[in-house]
Order: sequence, then C-alpha cells, then structure tokens
Amino acid sequence: MTDGALVGVVLVSHSAAVAESVAELARGLAAGGAVAPVATAGGTSAGGLGTSAELIVAAAREVDRGAGVALLVDLGSSVLTVKSLLLEDELPPDSVLVDAPFVEGAVAALVAASAGAPLTRVAEAATEAYAYRKV
Repeated sequence: MTDGALVGVVLVSHSAAVAESVAELARGLAAGGAVAPVATAGGTSAGGLGTSAELIVAAAREVDRGAGVALLVDLGSSVLTVKSLLLEDELPPDSVLVDAPFVEGAVAALVAASAGAPLTRVAEAATEAYAYRKV
C-alpha cells in the first residue's frame, strides 16, 4: 500500500442498475469508517445492456489511489473486456481481475479494502467468497 492509500474497487456488470445496486450494498455493509473508493462500469456507453471498455477504464482511473485496483466482473464479455484491457495496459498499474462471485465478492473486497488491506488480500477476500455456504 502507498502512503495509506486504499485499494480501489471496480464493479463491472452488463447492467448499470446491477452494478450500482451491488455497489450500494457493498458500501452499506462496509460502512462504519472510511470506505474505500468504489466505482461501477455497468452497461454500454449508450445505456444499454453490455460491456464498455471506456466505462471500465474511466471507473478504474476514478478509484486508483496508487494502492491498486481490484476489478470484479459479472460474466461473459465483461471478463473478456477486462482481460483485454489488462493485456493492453489500458488500466492503472496494479490492476487485477478478481475471480470471485459478483455480489459476495464485491462486499468482501470492499470491506477488506476499507480496512486498509493490500491488493493481494483484497483479491483473496473476494475469492474466498466462493466458500460462503448458504445451507
């Protein structure tokens, strides 16, 4: 981590409404102190369903504070778009695609980031959400 900066979290969904709702939930559950920066990249630039590289890049730049950026995605083309942006060095340094369930992973990532965890631990916390059992 750099100078007390918090890891930023980007939520990428095919739907702007889904991304915003998950961000709102994560912010609410991570509250109780400083909340790490979180931004959404939902839907297309025209407001439809889909994925926008431009929105993803803008969201990542918005939350980048120098401690890294964790990107969580919902499915399909959002995964491929983020992978492509990482390969093309279009995202801030220390950006990572996190393999995690979208809702539970977003909450875990934001809670860890808000507690000041480094990027590796934020990614681990989100990935560990796969183990959350509901029965």
